[in-house]
Amino acid sequence: MKKVLAILLFAVVVTAAGCQDQHTAAAPVIGITSVYRINGDTGKEQTTVNFAYVRAIAENKGAPVILPTIDDETIIERYLEALDGLVLVGGADVPPSAYGEQPHETVKELTSQRYDFERKLIARWIEGGKPLLGVCLGMQFANVVAGGSLIQDIPSQIGVEVGHRGTHEVRIEPDSSLAKILGAEKASVWSNHHQAVRDVGKGLRVIAHSEDGVIEALERIDGGFGLFVQWHPEQMEDKQHRDAIYGALVKASAAKK
Repeated sequence: MKKVLAILLFAVVVTAAGCQDQHTAAAPVIGITSVYRINGDTGKEQTTVNFAYVRAIAENKGAPVILPTIDDETIIERYLEALDGLVLVGGADVPPSAYGEQPHETVKELTSQRYDFERKLIARWIEGGKPLLGVCLGMQFANVVAGGSLIQDIPSQIGVEVGHRGTHEVRIEPDSSLAKILGAEKASVWSNHHQAVRDVGKGLRVIAHSEDGVIEALERIDGGFGLFVQWHPEQMEDKQHRDAIYGALVKASAAKK
C-alpha cells in the first residue's frame, strides 16, 4: 500500500504540473530527498523535509517534488526518468561501515529505510549525469557513494578553531563552478554539522575549504552540473547567495529537459 501511495503521489504532482500554463509546465522538476522517521508518540511513519528546500527551488522557477524513501527499483527508476534535477538534503550520519570504519561515539546513523533508498538513488543519479546539488549530509553521502570517506567528528578529530554549527567563512577555488556561480572566491556561510569529507570520492574535486582545513565544497569533474556544499544556502538570510546556488541547479536542470 505504501508503495502504491508513493507512486500515486508522484504521478499526481507531475500530472498537475502539466495542467498549468505553458510557463509553469516548462519549469524543470526538481526532486528533493526526505527524512524518514517514526513518530515517538504515535509510532507512525513520517516523511519530512525542511520547507526551506522547497521554497528555494520554487523561488528560482523550479517545480519541487519531495521523494519518499521507498526502496523499490521501480520507483527509483521512475524518479530517474521523470526528474530533471535532484537535491540531496541534510540529516543524520552515513553509517561508517559504508566506508570501512567503526563508528565514533558521536555518530548518529541514518535509518536503514533512508540509507538503503538514498544510496541507490545517488549511485544511479550520478551514473545518469543529470544535475545534482548535495547539501550538508547530501555532500557527505554522495562522496561516500563515490568511494570516499568521512571525518566522523570534527571537534574531536580536527578541533574547534572554526564553529561548524553556525556562521563562518569559506575560501573558494577561483577556477571552480562555485566561484563562477557566486562571483566570489570567499563566502560567509551558515552550517550545522559535525562531520566532513576526508578522502574524496571518484569523479569529484575539492573546491572550497574553511580556515581549519575542513573541505567545504566539491564539484563533479565530468562536465555535468554537480555541486556539493557543506553549508545550508537554503536557510541563509543572504538571498543572493541562496538564489545563486539553487538558481544554478534549476538553470542546469532546465537545460537538460
